[in-house]
Formats: sequence, structure tokens, C-alpha cells
Amino acid sequence: MNGAELLIKAAVASGVEYCFANPGTTEIPLVAAMGAEPALKPVLSMFEGVCTGAADGYGRIAGKPAMTLTHLGPGFANGIANLHNARRANTPIVNVIGDHASWHVNYDPPLASDIEALAGAVSGWVRTSRQAQRIGEDLQCAVQAAWQPRGQIASLVLPMDLQANTVTAEALRFAPLQAPIRRFAGDKVEHVAAELKAGKRLVFIVGDNGLTAAGLEAAGRLAQLSGVRLFAETFPRVSHRGGGLPDLDRLPYFPEVAIEILDQYDAVVCAGVPEPISYFGYEGIASRLAERDRLLSLADVGDDVVGALTALADALGAPAHVPTPQGIELPPADESLTPQSVGRVLAAALTQDCIVSIEGGTCGYPFFTASAGAARHRVLTNTGGAIGQGIPAGFGAALAEPGNTVFCLQSDGSAQYTIQTLWSIAREQLPVIILIAANHRYAILQNELRRFGVTEFGPQALALTELDRPRVEWKALAKGYGVPASSVRSNAELQQALARAIASAAPCLIEMEL
Repeated sequence: MNGAELLIKAAVASGVEYCFANPGTTEIPLVAAMGAEPALKPVLSMFEGVCTGAADGYGRIAGKPAMTLTHLGPGFANGIANLHNARRANTPIVNVIGDHASWHVNYDPPLASDIEALAGAVSGWVRTSRQAQRIGEDLQCAVQAAWQPRGQIASLVLPMDLQANTVTAEALRFAPLQAPIRRFAGDKVEHVAAELKAGKRLVFIVGDNGLTAAGLEAAGRLAQLSGVRLFAETFPRVSHRGGGLPDLDRLPYFPEVAIEILDQYDAVVCAGVPEPISYFGYEGIASRLAERDRLLSLADVGDDVVGALTALADALGAPAHVPTPQGIELPPADESLTPQSVGRVLAAALTQDCIVSIEGGTCGYPFFTASAGAARHRVLTNTGGAIGQGIPAGFGAALAEPGNTVFCLQSDGSAQYTIQTLWSIAREQLPVIILIAANHRYAILQNELRRFGVTEFGPQALALTELDRPRVEWKALAKGYGVPASSVRSNAELQQALARAIASAAPCLIEMEL
């Protein structure tokens, strides 16, 4: 047995099911080792950003780490954007990064780089293996480091010679791993309860596992109390929606709107979220959405947010949750698609307990609003703002729950960042339905130009924000990757396309011409 085989056995013993891989020369021993271990399924992607985005989506839904395998520093660097999103989502991920043989790297070969520095930018734990005999231990340490109540990214650098070196049977002694245990602080619950009993008006921002069904039901109890209002964080890791659950709208994205809302209350209660900060800095607008002396902590990220919300509702004698009415009024069938109609048509089509991965504001916000009346489902959003998450995260989520339908509601510009995911989805034949909002422009940049004071877009501004010269041929592009595709223009056409796609239980792409 060699070091690569030891690592694969350690991964299986640690409960790792998938390895999202884009290997190269320095990972060949690992490729060979995976061929002899059916319990760990390798999933090939054409770009490392697909690997890391898929590992993020898988980890969010499965609640445990997948593994990625990338080639040296440059290969890992290709995946950093989606690891940034995963870091912000506190997703457990284990990265294995192949390195040059330890006796070769000091010659500074062309692909040599400071892999630990690159990994450190997005990882909470980084290690380079130094002994083949300890590779299994190193991998288990990485899995345990990632698999915490507040999940994190762990990166293990593995020199090629250690992968090929022989190890003894003693290295196969694997320690049992401890599943994450979440707790909450009772004194924080008592403090928030006292503030409410004293007549304070409180607004809650809820995140982490507070947006599961149980957390939302507790939030629904609190929402019935006088002087209380609740929001979900702006970009949740996973938000359960529909099926009668309370409708916790997301805190608005633009800071001046969020500040205006939060300023109406005496204090802001953080329940599984960090301090609320504006995504970008705008002159004359505070970066902090609420002053620190107005913040109360009910539970930190990684705490038992559900338990804290439930304990608070019990302490205040909050009434039982009243289910939100279900049902969605469909838009006129013969009218052209709009972002609002797309949101309603898709929400009405959702299957029970499906998953929706959203990237892009064009249709994402209208859908989230409409989805309160839909069947029970879960929504993934772009937690870190790095572009290219939506389709890979949906791909990974589909592997976490084989056979479940996943919808990727995606803007056309951001879809191009990791479009290679289509090939991986086709290869695995997963029931992933990709909906492309084809407005052929970067709408968010045009909105930011307007906020900056630009009222008329000249040729140069349009050249940097329009995507219509030439327009992407989405059906041709999807076909090239092996995914059937169609284009729709009206609400009726979208309804029909969704019905066909759901019934097929196979990959497909729907271009929505807006």
C-alpha cells in the first residue's frame, strides 16, 4: 500500500463520499488509488471552480464535507472564488492539493508556487504532509477540522513522492471522528427576553440553522409578539421555504434600505449571523448597518440557533406558529416573461422538498418573494458574492440527495464563469434544471452606475455592461456540453418547459428571454 491508497482509505473511513476532481501529473498516484476504492466516488469537472462550487453545494445540503482534488497552486487558485463563497457559508470542505515531489520542488519548477499561502486565504486549517506513514492521520485531521459546528475549509497539501511511497499496515489505524455538537448560551436567551419584557422593540436577523424548518417555526412564534420583526440574512447558506413555513424575507441588499429598517427598532438581535455590514462602501452611508451598541447576540454562527430561538419563544410564552397560506397566483399565460412572472411561475412549479440554487438578482429576488406560498423547498444563495457559484452549487446539491430535483435560477452573465458545470451534470445525468435569465446585460452594474449618478449610458459604459454583441447562443452552448435546451418567451411557454423538465428527471437548460 502506498500513501495515496492510505489517503483514500482514510477518506472513506471518515465518511467522505465524493471527490470533486480536476487532477494533473502530481495527483496521478491518487487517481490510481481511487480506481481501486468504489466507496469514494470521483466526480470529474473541467474547471476547478466547478469542483469547489460543487463541494460547497454538497456540504450545505449533506451537512458534512466532500473532498476536492486539484493540481498544484495554479489549479487550486482556479477554485478559490467558490471557496470564498463556501468560507462565507461556513461549509465544511476538505481540499487535497497535489504538490511536486519534495525532492523536486526546491528546484523552482515552472508550476511551483506557495500553495500554503494560496490555501490560507480561504482555509481555516492548512497542512502539508511530511511523512507518507502519517498521510491518513493528516487527512482525518483535515476532515475533523472542517466538520465543526461552525464548518470551515481545510486544505491538505500532498507532495507526489509521499503519495507513491510505501506505508505499513499500522498506518491504517483510523480514529473515530466526532460529529459536530451545537449548543446555545442560556444567558443570551435570558438577556434578549429581558429586553423584550422591558418594552424594547427588537428586529432579528436570522441565519445559519435558524433558517431550517424548526428554526423558522420558532421564528414564526416570535413574530407574533408585539414589537418584534424578523428577517433572514441577506444571502443565506440554506433557507427553508414554503409548505406553510413562516415567510422570513431577506434583509435588503442596499445599505440605505437596510439601515432605514433597522433604525426603526431599539436593538438588532443577531441569531446565527455575524455583525451586519454593508456589502460595499458608499460615500455618506455607514458601513455598519447598525451601531455596535445596538446589537444583541442571541446565538453565534455555529451555535444551536434553533434551540436559542425556541427557548426564547418559550420564555416569552409566544403562541404556536400559524402556517403561512399556500398557493401562488400565476401570471397571465399569454404575456411575455418578466422577472416577477418568472418568480411566480417557477415557485408554482416547485416539487416537494426540492432545492433551488440562486445566483443573480434579476429573477432571484422576485422568486424568493413568491416562494413563500410554494411547496416546501430549500434555497441556496451566493453567500460570498464571488461570481460563478449558482450552477456548481446546484450540481453538488443534486449529488448530496440523489434523485431529488434541483433548479438553478441563474443570470446569464454569471453563468459563464463556471459554465463547464453543464458537462459534469450531463455526465452524471442528474435531474438539474438550469433556468437562464437571458437579459444580455450585467444588470447589477447598470444599477450601480445609476446609483453613482450616471443617467445615460454612453457607448463605453454599454460596452462594459452589455452582453449582446454577440449574444450567447444558449441552446447551442448547452447542446455542446450534452444538455438538452429550449428557449421560452411567455409565461405559458415557461410553465410547459418546466413541466417537461420535471417529468424527464434528467438535465435540461431553459433559456428565458427577458
